[in-house]
Amino acid sequence: MYIPVFNKFPDQQEAICFMQRYSFATIITADNNVPVATHLPFLIEQRDNKVVLLSHFAKANPQASAIINKPVLVIFTEPHAYISPANYEKETNVPTWNYLAVHAYGKASLLAEGSETAGLLTKMINTYEAGYLQQWNNLPDDYKQKMMKGIVAFEIIVDDLQGKQKLSQNRSLLERENIINTLSKSEDSVESEIAEYISKLK
Repeated sequence: MYIPVFNKFPDQQEAICFMQRYSFATIITADNNVPVATHLPFLIEQRDNKVVLLSHFAKANPQASAIINKPVLVIFTEPHAYISPANYEKETNVPTWNYLAVHAYGKASLLAEGSETAGLLTKMINTYEAGYLQQWNNLPDDYKQKMMKGIVAFEIIVDDLQGKQKLSQNRSLLERENIINTLSKSEDSVESEIAEYISKLK
């Protein structure tokens, strides 16, 4: 990902927090030089100073077998907003787009069927809807086994984490304030999120 120096995330921990907040991501692989993508919810963990991404495919998805021992890219991105030149001090300006994104590169390995897959599902339930766990635990074992046979669980050890926050860092303080005010008044909650991120810049 092209990242000018002033657009870099301040540190890896902020990039991890971003991935955890916007954890529905896109996993990309290549099949005979053709890009293939699937949209999945991820768990983001830190183990022994390494970042680990966990999720699962539908077993019928051909990409489930394509990730084994191959490089993968997972893209986390969510809030973004159009920035009008009306926010700038000079007329000689053009529109742009503000956004945040994290690209995680690594290699994937499959989790074993049975306890490892069940453990992943328990973690995902606790992350996304802890109140559902009791219902899941009370479901018939044969039903749960059938559901788990239909998925392929995996994890990715991240070896390269690239984070970009394009938030008008190259604009003047007054222009950034104008952008914050404009986006904060928007009825679009995503634009309001961008305003929050800009306001946090040091």
